[in-house]
Amino acid sequence: MTSDETQNLNTKDPRSNIHNQDQKTTNLQIANKWWTITGVGIGVFIFALDVYIVNLALPSMIESLHTSFAVIQWVVLSYLLAIAITVLSISKLGDIWSKKKLYLIGLAIFTVSSLGCGISPTVEILIILRALQGLGAAFLSGLGTAIIVEAFPPEQRGLSLGIRAGVYGLGITLGPTIGGILMAWGDWNLIFLINVPIGLIGIFIVARFVPPSTVNTTSQSFDILGTLLLTITLTCFTVGITLSQNNTLNSNNIAGLFAIALIGFISFLIVEKNQDQPMLDLSIFKSLEFSIGLTLRFIGNLVMAGVIFILPFFLQLIKQYPTDKAGLLLAIPPVIISITAPISGTLADRFGGRLISLIGLCLMGIGCILFSIFDADSSILSYVMAIVPYGLGVGIFQSPNNSIIMGAAPSNQLGIASGLLSLSRILGQTVGVPIVGSIFALVTIATAKLPFDIDVTNAPIDSLVVSIHITFQSIAAFLIIATIITNCAWCLDRGSKNQ
Repeated sequence: MTSDETQNLNTKDPRSNIHNQDQKTTNLQIANKWWTITGVGIGVFIFALDVYIVNLALPSMIESLHTSFAVIQWVVLSYLLAIAITVLSISKLGDIWSKKKLYLIGLAIFTVSSLGCGISPTVEILIILRALQGLGAAFLSGLGTAIIVEAFPPEQRGLSLGIRAGVYGLGITLGPTIGGILMAWGDWNLIFLINVPIGLIGIFIVARFVPPSTVNTTSQSFDILGTLLLTITLTCFTVGITLSQNNTLNSNNIAGLFAIALIGFISFLIVEKNQDQPMLDLSIFKSLEFSIGLTLRFIGNLVMAGVIFILPFFLQLIKQYPTDKAGLLLAIPPVIISITAPISGTLADRFGGRLISLIGLCLMGIGCILFSIFDADSSILSYVMAIVPYGLGVGIFQSPNNSIIMGAAPSNQLGIASGLLSLSRILGQTVGVPIVGSIFALVTIATAKLPFDIDVTNAPIDSLVVSIHITFQSIAAFLIIATIITNCAWCLDRGSKNQ
Protein backbone atom coordinates (compact mmCIF):
# COMPACT_ATOMS: atom_id res chain seq x y z
CA MET A 1 0.00 0.00 0.00
CA THR A 2 1.41 3.39 -0.97
CA SER A 3 1.83 6.26 1.45
CA ASP A 4 -0.91 8.20 -0.41
CA GLU A 5 -3.39 5.35 0.04
CA THR A 6 -2.51 5.10 3.72
CA GLN A 7 -3.05 8.83 4.11
CA ASN A 8 -6.46 8.59 2.37
CA LEU A 9 -7.57 5.78 4.68
CA ASN A 10 -6.50 7.74 7.74
CA THR A 11 -8.45 10.72 6.44
CA LYS A 12 -11.63 8.71 5.80
CA ASP A 13 -11.66 6.65 8.97
CA PRO A 14 -12.65 9.47 11.38
CA ARG A 15 -15.56 10.47 9.13
CA SER A 16 -16.69 6.88 8.88
CA ASN A 17 -16.51 6.50 12.65
CA ILE A 18 -18.54 9.68 13.19
CA HIS A 19 -21.16 8.54 10.66
CA ASN A 20 -21.40 5.11 12.29
CA GLN A 21 -21.64 6.68 15.74
CA ASP A 22 -24.44 9.00 14.58
CA GLN A 23 -26.28 6.05 13.03
CA LYS A 24 -25.94 4.05 16.26
CA THR A 25 -27.24 7.03 18.26
CA THR A 26 -30.24 7.39 15.94
CA ASN A 27 -31.02 3.67 16.12
CA LEU A 28 -30.70 3.77 19.92
CA GLN A 29 -33.10 6.72 20.14
CA ILE A 30 -35.64 4.91 17.95
CA ALA A 31 -35.31 1.74 20.03
CA ASN A 32 -35.55 3.70 23.27
CA LYS A 33 -38.85 5.37 22.42
CA TRP A 34 -40.52 2.07 21.54
CA TRP A 35 -39.12 0.38 24.64
CA THR A 36 -40.41 3.36 26.61
CA ILE A 37 -43.95 3.03 25.32
CA THR A 38 -43.79 -0.74 25.88
CA GLY A 39 -42.70 -0.37 29.51
CA VAL A 40 -45.13 2.45 30.25
CA GLY A 41 -47.85 0.60 28.33
CA ILE A 42 -47.55 -2.40 30.66
CA GLY A 43 -48.18 -0.13 33.63
CA VAL A 44 -51.13 1.49 31.89
CA PHE A 45 -52.54 -1.91 30.95
CA ILE A 46 -52.55 -3.37 34.48
CA PHE A 47 -53.84 -0.05 35.85
CA ALA A 48 -56.81 -0.17 33.44
CA LEU A 49 -57.26 -3.91 33.86
CA ASP A 50 -57.51 -3.61 37.63
CA VAL A 51 -60.24 -0.95 37.65
CA TYR A 52 -62.74 -3.14 35.79
CA ILE A 53 -61.59 -6.66 36.66
CA VAL A 54 -62.32 -6.16 40.39
CA ASN A 55 -66.00 -5.25 40.00
CA LEU A 56 -66.75 -8.69 38.60
CA ALA A 57 -65.40 -10.38 41.73
CA LEU A 58 -67.25 -8.29 44.35
CA PRO A 59 -70.10 -10.81 44.90
CA SER A 60 -67.57 -13.61 45.43
CA MET A 61 -65.59 -11.40 47.84
CA ILE A 62 -68.71 -10.71 49.92
CA GLU A 63 -69.26 -14.44 50.39
CA SER A 64 -65.62 -15.40 50.87
CA LEU A 65 -64.72 -12.58 53.28
CA HIS A 66 -68.06 -12.70 55.15
CA THR A 67 -68.86 -9.03 54.65
CA SER A 68 -71.59 -6.77 53.19
CA PHE A 69 -72.01 -4.71 50.04
CA ALA A 70 -71.67 -1.47 52.04
CA VAL A 71 -68.20 -2.59 53.15
CA ILE A 72 -67.01 -4.35 49.98
CA GLN A 73 -67.60 -1.24 47.83
CA TRP A 74 -64.61 0.31 49.62
CA VAL A 75 -62.42 -2.23 47.84
CA VAL A 76 -63.15 -0.19 44.71
CA LEU A 77 -63.43 3.25 46.33
CA SER A 78 -60.18 3.06 48.33
CA TYR A 79 -58.28 2.38 45.09
CA LEU A 80 -59.81 5.33 43.22
CA LEU A 81 -59.58 7.72 46.18
CA ALA A 82 -55.88 6.94 46.69
CA ILE A 83 -55.18 7.82 43.06
CA ALA A 84 -57.18 11.06 43.16
CA ILE A 85 -55.58 12.24 46.41
CA THR A 86 -51.92 11.53 45.57
CA VAL A 87 -51.52 11.79 41.78
CA LEU A 88 -50.73 15.51 41.63
CA SER A 89 -48.14 15.43 44.43
CA ILE A 90 -46.42 12.43 42.85
CA SER A 91 -46.41 14.13 39.45
CA LYS A 92 -44.73 17.20 40.95
CA LEU A 93 -42.01 14.95 42.36
CA GLY A 94 -41.47 13.78 38.78
CA ASP A 95 -40.44 17.32 37.77
CA ILE A 96 -38.01 17.52 40.70
CA TRP A 97 -36.62 13.98 40.67
CA SER A 98 -36.39 11.25 38.03
CA LYS A 99 -39.71 10.26 36.41
CA LYS A 100 -38.26 6.89 35.45
CA LYS A 101 -37.19 6.05 39.02
CA LEU A 102 -40.55 7.16 40.40
CA TYR A 103 -42.37 5.10 37.77
CA LEU A 104 -40.34 2.06 38.83
CA ILE A 105 -41.28 2.73 42.45
CA GLY A 106 -44.93 2.92 41.42
CA LEU A 107 -44.73 -0.35 39.49
CA ALA A 108 -43.06 -2.02 42.47
CA ILE A 109 -45.72 -0.72 44.91
CA PHE A 110 -48.49 -1.83 42.55
CA THR A 111 -46.99 -5.29 42.07
CA VAL A 112 -46.26 -5.97 45.75
CA SER A 113 -49.65 -4.66 46.88
CA SER A 114 -51.34 -6.83 44.23
CA LEU A 115 -49.64 -9.85 45.79
CA GLY A 116 -50.85 -8.68 49.21
CA CYS A 117 -54.41 -8.23 47.94
CA GLY A 118 -54.36 -11.74 46.51
CA ILE A 119 -53.52 -13.30 49.87
CA SER A 120 -55.56 -10.96 52.11
CA PRO A 121 -57.30 -12.93 54.89
CA THR A 122 -59.81 -10.20 55.83
CA VAL A 123 -61.73 -7.46 54.05
CA GLU A 124 -60.12 -4.77 56.23
CA ILE A 125 -56.62 -5.78 55.13
CA LEU A 126 -57.82 -6.01 51.52
CA ILE A 127 -59.18 -2.43 51.62
CA ILE A 128 -55.89 -1.11 53.07
CA LEU A 129 -53.84 -2.94 50.44
CA ARG A 130 -56.17 -1.70 47.69
CA ALA A 131 -55.45 1.86 48.85
CA LEU A 132 -51.73 1.03 48.65
CA GLN A 133 -52.32 -0.37 45.17
CA GLY A 134 -54.04 2.91 44.29
CA LEU A 135 -50.94 4.76 45.47
CA GLY A 136 -48.86 2.69 43.06
CA ALA A 137 -51.40 3.34 40.31
CA ALA A 138 -51.05 7.09 40.94
CA PHE A 139 -47.37 6.83 39.95
CA LEU A 140 -48.33 4.94 36.78
CA SER A 141 -51.18 7.28 35.86
CA GLY A 142 -49.45 10.53 36.77
CA LEU A 143 -46.00 9.96 35.26
CA GLY A 144 -46.58 7.61 32.31
CA THR A 145 -47.81 10.29 29.91
CA ALA A 146 -44.90 12.62 30.74
CA ILE A 147 -42.34 9.84 30.16
CA ILE A 148 -43.88 9.07 26.74
CA VAL A 149 -43.91 12.76 25.74
CA GLU A 150 -40.21 13.06 26.60
CA ALA A 151 -39.33 9.95 24.57
CA PHE A 152 -41.11 10.92 21.33
CA PRO A 153 -40.52 13.95 19.09
CA PRO A 154 -43.32 16.57 18.94
CA GLU A 155 -44.41 15.42 15.47
CA GLN A 156 -45.16 11.95 16.89
CA ARG A 157 -46.77 13.08 20.16
CA GLY A 158 -50.31 12.34 18.98
CA LEU A 159 -49.32 8.88 17.74
CA SER A 160 -47.55 7.95 20.97
CA LEU A 161 -50.37 9.18 23.20
CA GLY A 162 -52.84 7.45 20.89
CA ILE A 163 -51.04 4.15 21.44
CA ARG A 164 -51.20 4.77 25.19
CA ALA A 165 -54.95 5.42 24.96
CA GLY A 166 -55.34 2.27 22.86
CA VAL A 167 -53.54 0.18 25.49
CA TYR A 168 -55.78 1.67 28.17
CA GLY A 169 -58.83 0.75 26.07
CA LEU A 170 -57.46 -2.76 25.64
CA GLY A 171 -57.12 -3.11 29.41
CA ILE A 172 -60.71 -1.99 29.88
CA THR A 173 -61.89 -4.39 27.17
CA LEU A 174 -60.05 -7.43 28.48
CA GLY A 175 -60.76 -6.74 32.16
CA PRO A 176 -64.18 -8.41 32.35
CA THR A 177 -63.08 -11.22 30.01
CA ILE A 178 -59.89 -12.05 31.90
CA GLY A 179 -61.76 -11.66 35.18
CA GLY A 180 -64.40 -14.15 34.07
CA ILE A 181 -61.78 -16.69 33.00
CA LEU A 182 -59.80 -16.34 36.24
CA MET A 183 -62.96 -16.61 38.35
CA ALA A 184 -63.85 -19.79 36.45
CA TRP A 185 -60.39 -21.24 37.16
CA GLY A 186 -60.26 -20.32 40.84
CA ASP A 187 -61.36 -17.72 43.37
CA TRP A 188 -61.24 -13.89 43.42
CA ASN A 189 -57.60 -13.98 44.59
CA LEU A 190 -56.42 -14.68 41.03
CA ILE A 191 -57.63 -11.30 39.73
CA PHE A 192 -54.97 -9.64 41.89
CA LEU A 193 -52.25 -12.27 41.53
CA ILE A 194 -52.34 -11.96 37.72
CA ASN A 195 -50.79 -8.50 38.13
CA VAL A 196 -47.62 -9.89 39.74
CA PRO A 197 -45.93 -11.49 36.68
CA ILE A 198 -47.10 -8.64 34.42
CA GLY A 199 -45.75 -6.07 36.87
CA LEU A 200 -42.38 -7.85 37.13
CA ILE A 201 -42.04 -7.83 33.33
CA GLY A 202 -42.84 -4.10 33.32
CA ILE A 203 -40.24 -3.41 36.03
CA PHE A 204 -37.57 -5.27 34.03
CA ILE A 205 -38.32 -3.42 30.78
CA VAL A 206 -38.45 0.04 32.37
CA ALA A 207 -35.29 -0.54 34.44
CA ARG A 208 -33.30 -2.11 31.60
CA PHE A 209 -34.36 -0.29 28.44
CA VAL A 210 -36.08 3.04 29.22
CA PRO A 211 -33.57 5.93 29.11
CA PRO A 212 -33.15 8.30 32.09
CA SER A 213 -35.80 11.01 32.37
CA THR A 214 -35.22 14.71 31.87
CA VAL A 215 -34.72 16.32 35.27
CA ASN A 216 -35.02 20.02 36.08
CA THR A 217 -31.45 21.01 36.96
CA THR A 218 -32.41 24.12 38.92
CA SER A 219 -32.47 23.77 42.69
CA GLN A 220 -36.01 22.98 43.84
CA SER A 221 -37.71 22.19 47.13
CA PHE A 222 -40.91 20.25 47.68
CA ASP A 223 -43.88 22.38 48.76
CA ILE A 224 -45.01 20.49 51.88
CA LEU A 225 -47.68 23.01 52.97
CA GLY A 226 -49.22 23.19 49.49
CA THR A 227 -49.20 19.41 49.24
CA LEU A 228 -50.91 19.08 52.63
CA LEU A 229 -53.64 21.60 51.73
CA LEU A 230 -54.25 19.94 48.36
CA THR A 231 -54.44 16.51 50.00
CA ILE A 232 -57.04 17.77 52.49
CA THR A 233 -59.01 19.42 49.66
CA LEU A 234 -59.04 16.38 47.39
CA THR A 235 -59.72 13.95 50.25
CA CYS A 236 -62.76 15.88 51.51
CA PHE A 237 -64.08 16.53 48.00
CA THR A 238 -63.75 12.98 46.67
CA VAL A 239 -65.02 11.37 49.89
CA GLY A 240 -67.92 13.86 49.96
CA ILE A 241 -68.85 13.08 46.36
CA THR A 242 -68.61 9.35 47.05
CA LEU A 243 -70.70 9.45 50.24
CA SER A 244 -73.31 11.74 48.65
CA GLN A 245 -74.50 8.73 46.66
CA ASN A 246 -75.63 7.09 49.93
CA ASN A 247 -79.05 8.50 50.84
CA THR A 248 -78.88 7.13 54.39
CA LEU A 249 -76.03 9.40 55.48
CA ASN A 250 -76.45 12.70 57.33
CA SER A 251 -76.43 15.50 54.76
CA ASN A 252 -74.79 17.84 57.30
CA ASN A 253 -71.72 15.59 57.43
CA ILE A 254 -71.44 15.64 53.64
CA ALA A 255 -71.92 19.43 53.56
CA GLY A 256 -69.17 19.71 56.17
CA LEU A 257 -66.78 17.75 53.94
CA PHE A 258 -67.51 20.05 51.00
CA ALA A 259 -67.04 23.13 53.21
CA ILE A 260 -63.63 21.88 54.36
CA ALA A 261 -62.74 21.12 50.73
CA LEU A 262 -63.67 24.67 49.68
CA ILE A 263 -61.68 26.27 52.53
CA GLY A 264 -58.73 24.00 51.76
CA PHE A 265 -58.85 24.88 48.05
CA ILE A 266 -58.92 28.64 48.69
CA SER A 267 -56.06 28.29 51.19
CA PHE A 268 -54.13 26.21 48.65
CA LEU A 269 -54.48 28.91 45.98
CA ILE A 270 -53.32 31.62 48.40
CA VAL A 271 -50.30 29.60 49.52
CA GLU A 272 -49.31 28.61 45.97
CA LYS A 273 -49.56 32.20 44.74
CA ASN A 274 -47.07 33.35 47.39
CA GLN A 275 -44.66 30.41 47.21
CA ASP A 276 -41.29 30.83 45.49
CA GLN A 277 -41.34 27.16 44.49
CA PRO A 278 -45.01 26.10 44.57
CA MET A 279 -46.18 22.54 44.13
CA LEU A 280 -48.50 23.80 41.39
CA ASP A 281 -47.26 26.81 39.44
CA LEU A 282 -50.55 28.58 38.71
CA SER A 283 -49.02 30.35 35.71
CA ILE A 284 -49.41 27.09 33.78
CA PHE A 285 -53.13 27.88 33.50
CA LYS A 286 -52.41 31.13 31.62
CA SER A 287 -52.15 28.98 28.50
CA LEU A 288 -55.67 28.90 27.06
CA GLU A 289 -54.77 25.74 25.15
CA PHE A 290 -53.78 23.98 28.36
CA SER A 291 -56.74 25.18 30.44
CA ILE A 292 -59.36 24.37 27.79
CA GLY A 293 -57.74 20.98 27.19
CA LEU A 294 -57.98 20.09 30.89
CA THR A 295 -61.57 21.31 31.08
CA LEU A 296 -62.52 19.16 28.09
CA ARG A 297 -60.75 16.18 29.65
CA PHE A 298 -62.85 16.65 32.81
CA ILE A 299 -66.06 17.00 30.77
CA GLY A 300 -65.23 14.04 28.55
CA ASN A 301 -64.62 11.72 31.50
CA LEU A 302 -67.69 13.01 33.33
CA VAL A 303 -69.76 12.01 30.29
CA MET A 304 -67.99 8.67 29.85
CA ALA A 305 -68.49 7.72 33.50
CA GLY A 306 -72.15 8.72 33.33
CA VAL A 307 -72.81 6.79 30.12
CA ILE A 308 -71.14 3.58 31.32
CA PHE A 309 -73.09 3.90 34.58
CA ILE A 310 -76.52 4.31 32.94
CA LEU A 311 -76.28 1.93 29.96
CA PRO A 312 -76.39 -1.27 32.09
CA PHE A 313 -79.75 -0.10 33.51
CA PHE A 314 -81.13 0.11 29.98
CA LEU A 315 -79.73 -3.26 28.94
CA GLN A 316 -80.67 -5.20 32.08
CA LEU A 317 -83.77 -3.45 33.45
CA ILE A 318 -85.51 -2.29 30.28
CA LYS A 319 -84.29 -4.82 27.71
CA GLN A 320 -83.84 -7.48 30.41
CA TYR A 321 -80.76 -8.97 28.76
CA PRO A 322 -78.75 -11.52 30.79
CA THR A 323 -75.49 -10.35 32.34
CA ASP A 324 -73.22 -12.01 29.78
CA LYS A 325 -75.10 -10.49 26.84
CA ALA A 326 -75.13 -7.04 28.46
CA GLY A 327 -71.41 -7.34 29.18
CA LEU A 328 -70.70 -8.21 25.56
CA LEU A 329 -72.66 -5.18 24.33
CA LEU A 330 -70.87 -2.91 26.82
CA ALA A 331 -67.50 -4.15 25.50
CA ILE A 332 -68.10 -2.55 22.08
CA PRO A 333 -66.89 0.99 22.96
CA PRO A 334 -63.54 -0.10 24.50
CA VAL A 335 -62.79 -2.21 21.41
CA ILE A 336 -63.51 0.77 19.15
CA ILE A 337 -61.44 3.07 21.38
CA SER A 338 -58.40 0.77 21.35
CA ILE A 339 -58.50 0.73 17.52
CA THR A 340 -59.26 4.40 16.83
CA ALA A 341 -57.09 6.09 19.49
CA PRO A 342 -53.73 5.56 17.70
CA ILE A 343 -55.30 6.60 14.39
CA SER A 344 -56.77 9.79 15.85
CA GLY A 345 -53.40 10.56 17.43
CA THR A 346 -51.73 10.35 14.02
CA LEU A 347 -54.43 12.58 12.52
CA ALA A 348 -53.85 15.10 15.31
CA ASP A 349 -50.14 15.18 14.45
CA ARG A 350 -51.08 16.03 10.88
CA PHE A 351 -54.14 18.28 11.17
CA GLY A 352 -53.89 19.60 14.72
CA GLY A 353 -55.50 18.43 17.94
CA ARG A 354 -58.25 21.06 18.12
CA LEU A 355 -60.20 19.95 15.05
CA ILE A 356 -59.89 16.22 15.74
CA SER A 357 -60.88 16.49 19.41
CA LEU A 358 -63.96 18.59 18.54
CA ILE A 359 -64.99 15.98 15.96
CA GLY A 360 -64.72 13.39 18.73
CA LEU A 361 -66.95 15.42 21.07
CA CYS A 362 -69.54 15.85 18.31
CA LEU A 363 -69.63 12.10 17.67
CA MET A 364 -70.06 11.45 21.40
CA GLY A 365 -72.98 13.90 21.35
CA ILE A 366 -74.55 12.15 18.34
CA GLY A 367 -74.27 8.81 20.13
CA CYS A 368 -75.99 10.24 23.24
CA ILE A 369 -78.79 11.72 21.10
CA LEU A 370 -79.36 8.27 19.59
CA PHE A 371 -79.32 6.73 23.09
CA SER A 372 -82.04 9.19 24.10
CA ILE A 373 -84.60 7.60 21.76
CA PHE A 374 -84.14 4.07 23.12
CA ASP A 375 -87.18 2.24 24.46
CA ALA A 376 -88.21 -1.30 25.37
CA ASP A 377 -88.66 -2.19 21.67
CA SER A 378 -85.21 -0.99 20.54
CA SER A 379 -83.23 -3.70 18.77
CA ILE A 380 -79.58 -4.65 19.11
CA LEU A 381 -79.02 -3.00 15.72
CA SER A 382 -80.37 0.27 17.15
CA TYR A 383 -78.00 -0.07 20.08
CA VAL A 384 -75.03 -0.72 17.77
CA MET A 385 -75.96 2.29 15.60
CA ALA A 386 -75.75 4.48 18.72
CA ILE A 387 -72.80 2.89 20.48
CA VAL A 388 -70.53 2.94 17.41
CA PRO A 389 -70.52 6.75 16.90
CA TYR A 390 -70.23 7.19 20.66
CA GLY A 391 -67.24 4.80 20.86
CA LEU A 392 -65.65 6.44 17.80
CA GLY A 393 -66.13 9.82 19.46
CA VAL A 394 -64.40 8.75 22.66
CA GLY A 395 -61.50 7.19 20.74
CA ILE A 396 -61.12 10.20 18.46
CA PHE A 397 -61.34 12.70 21.33
CA GLN A 398 -58.86 11.25 23.83
CA SER A 399 -55.52 11.21 21.99
CA PRO A 400 -55.72 14.73 20.46
CA ASN A 401 -56.91 16.10 23.79
CA ASN A 402 -53.94 14.53 25.58
CA SER A 403 -51.63 15.89 22.87
CA ILE A 404 -53.06 19.42 23.25
CA ILE A 405 -52.56 19.39 27.03
CA MET A 406 -49.03 17.99 27.01
CA GLY A 407 -47.99 20.10 24.01
CA ALA A 408 -49.05 23.30 25.78
CA ALA A 409 -47.16 22.46 28.99
CA PRO A 410 -43.65 23.87 29.59
CA SER A 411 -40.95 21.22 29.22
CA ASN A 412 -39.90 21.62 32.87
CA GLN A 413 -43.48 20.98 34.06
CA LEU A 414 -44.37 17.86 32.08
CA GLY A 415 -44.74 15.85 35.29
CA ILE A 416 -47.26 18.19 36.89
CA ALA A 417 -49.08 18.55 33.54
CA SER A 418 -49.38 14.77 33.29
CA GLY A 419 -50.65 14.71 36.87
CA LEU A 420 -53.26 17.39 36.17
CA LEU A 421 -54.41 15.39 33.15
CA SER A 422 -54.82 12.28 35.31
CA LEU A 423 -56.52 14.26 38.09
CA SER A 424 -59.03 15.83 35.67
CA ARG A 425 -59.81 12.36 34.34
CA ILE A 426 -60.34 10.89 37.83
CA LEU A 427 -62.38 13.86 39.10
CA GLY A 428 -64.54 13.70 35.97
CA GLN A 429 -65.25 10.04 36.67
CA THR A 430 -65.86 10.77 40.37
CA VAL A 431 -68.34 13.58 39.64
CA GLY A 432 -69.96 11.99 36.58
CA VAL A 433 -71.59 9.03 38.30
CA PRO A 434 -73.44 10.97 41.06
CA ILE A 435 -74.55 13.76 38.68
CA VAL A 436 -75.87 11.46 35.95
CA GLY A 437 -77.19 9.02 38.54
CA SER A 438 -79.09 11.82 40.28
CA ILE A 439 -80.72 12.93 37.02
CA PHE A 440 -81.77 9.35 36.29
CA ALA A 441 -83.10 8.78 39.83
CA LEU A 442 -84.98 12.09 40.13
CA VAL A 443 -86.70 11.68 36.75
CA THR A 444 -87.66 8.09 37.60
CA ILE A 445 -89.09 9.13 40.99
CA ALA A 446 -91.00 12.04 39.44
CA THR A 447 -92.52 10.07 36.55
CA ALA A 448 -93.37 6.99 38.64
CA LYS A 449 -94.51 9.11 41.62
CA LEU A 450 -92.32 7.10 43.97
CA PRO A 451 -91.13 8.08 47.46
CA PHE A 452 -87.51 9.29 47.62
CA ASP A 453 -86.33 6.41 49.80
CA ILE A 454 -87.29 3.64 47.34
CA ASP A 455 -84.89 1.82 45.02
CA VAL A 456 -85.55 3.29 41.54
CA THR A 457 -84.57 0.02 39.87
CA ASN A 458 -87.97 -1.30 41.01
CA ALA A 459 -89.81 1.41 39.04
CA PRO A 460 -92.09 0.52 36.09
CA ILE A 461 -90.34 0.10 32.75
CA ASP A 462 -92.21 3.08 31.23
CA SER A 463 -90.74 5.36 33.90
CA LEU A 464 -87.27 3.96 33.35
CA VAL A 465 -87.58 4.60 29.61
CA VAL A 466 -88.51 8.26 30.25
CA SER A 467 -85.51 8.54 32.59
CA ILE A 468 -83.20 7.11 29.93
CA HIS A 469 -84.54 9.67 27.42
CA ILE A 470 -84.10 12.71 29.66
CA THR A 471 -80.75 11.59 31.08
CA PHE A 472 -79.16 11.13 27.66
CA GLN A 473 -80.78 14.31 26.34
CA SER A 474 -79.15 16.15 29.24
CA ILE A 475 -75.76 14.58 28.51
CA ALA A 476 -76.05 15.41 24.80
CA ALA A 477 -77.04 19.03 25.56
CA PHE A 478 -74.08 19.33 27.93
CA LEU A 479 -71.69 18.07 25.24
CA ILE A 480 -73.14 20.38 22.58
CA ILE A 481 -72.84 23.45 24.83
CA ALA A 482 -69.27 22.50 25.81
CA THR A 483 -68.31 22.03 22.15
CA ILE A 484 -69.77 25.41 21.11
CA ILE A 485 -68.11 27.30 23.97
CA THR A 486 -64.77 25.59 23.31
CA ASN A 487 -64.91 26.36 19.60
CA CYS A 488 -65.69 30.03 20.31
CA ALA A 489 -62.84 30.27 22.83
CA TRP A 490 -60.35 28.74 20.40
CA CYS A 491 -61.54 31.07 17.61
CA LEU A 492 -61.05 34.10 19.87
CA ASP A 493 -57.61 32.80 20.84
CA ARG A 494 -56.66 32.33 17.19
CA GLY A 495 -57.92 35.83 16.38
CA SER A 496 -55.92 37.44 19.19
CA LYS A 497 -52.74 35.66 18.05
CA ASN A 498 -53.23 36.85 14.47
CA GLN A 499 -53.52 40.49 15.51
